[in-house]
Amino acid sequence: LQARTHEERVKALAGRADGLDRAARAEREARARAERRRARLRYEAEVASAVASGARQLLAHVEVSLVRADQERTAAEAAKGERERDLAVERDRGRGLKGELDKLTDSVHRGEVLGAEKRLRIEQVETKALEELGVEPAGLVAEYGPDQLVPPSPAAEGEVLPEDPEDPRNQPKPYRRPEQEKRLRSAERAYQQLGKVNPLALEEFSALEERHKFLSEQLEDLKKTRADLLQVIKEVDERVEQVFTEAYHDTARQFEGVFSRLFPGGEGRLVLTDPDNMLTTGVDVEARPPGKKVKRLSLLSGGERSLTAVALLVSIFKARPSPFYVMDEVEAALDDTNLQRLIRIMEELQESSQLIVITHQKRTMEVADALYGVSMQGDGVSKVISQRLR
Repeated sequence: LQARTHEERVKALAGRADGLDRAARAEREARARAERRRARLRYEAEVASAVASGARQLLAHVEVSLVRADQERTAAEAAKGERERDLAVERDRGRGLKGELDKLTDSVHRGEVLGAEKRLRIEQVETKALEELGVEPAGLVAEYGPDQLVPPSPAAEGEVLPEDPEDPRNQPKPYRRPEQEKRLRSAERAYQQLGKVNPLALEEFSALEERHKFLSEQLEDLKKTRADLLQVIKEVDERVEQVFTEAYHDTARQFEGVFSRLFPGGEGRLVLTDPDNMLTTGVDVEARPPGKKVKRLSLLSGGERSLTAVALLVSIFKARPSPFYVMDEVEAALDDTNLQRLIRIMEELQESSQLIVITHQKRTMEVADALYGVSMQGDGVSKVISQRLR
């Protein structure tokens, strides 16, 4: 009965060994597929380091198992002499132990093969890292290994990280494989979205950088020029406003005096349409001849409008004197009384300036120093005639 029990135990152990063998093969295939999915060098280095650590632990476990098996075998050999009567049973037990030993031996062999594969994989990763990155693998592991703190992840789209460097979200974190795998997948998607590498990107960037530098310099020049122009415009506006204000006040003062002389008993003045803005304001002429309440020029007679215009013209002459004045039939619409008043003002202007007056009025000609006329002879040819009176 004991022999049958041992046989069943041996068969069970053999079945279990086969199951473990299939599970081990499935595990190796799963690990091989998982290894092929590692695309990035940093992650491969970290995984290789972790696998190497696991292999070392497995080897340590195998060594412990071998020691235990050796102890059991020694105990069995020692018990062999003591249990000669149970030789058959011990033989069965010995075969069972041999089966376990074979299983352990196979396990050790598989561990050695797996360790060799891992070492080969690690060597390939180290060679690839050295060729593509130019960095020793030991340096990469020391700097980016799983025992190092992981820098904080950059802000996702639409996310705003706090500016405080002491905030926990801005502090390095311990390495956690699921989080870093997620971060790796996100980085791979972002890398794929970049598309193909443009070999001319560096040259294009240099050209654009040069263009940006040129345009920036041009923009600075334009800003400086604009500031200079605005300053010139400001100075010109201030000067124009000053000159216009002075000229307006002088002309307005002269207009009141000249108008009262041309219209005895009347009132006239110049009024600004927008006194708060001397650069855009207009100037209205208010005229009230004697005996009238009208101030609008459109309601005055032709002679009154003409004489008001002459008053404004003479006011400008007096406010800003000039060596020469040219007037073209300014007294054509005036009667004798108003003409006489205008002639007196012309005589005043004549003291400091020369007047050239185009006229058909005899009384105006009488006060002239010289006359120039155009006469047509019988042959139809025009001739200029001059006569100095004084």
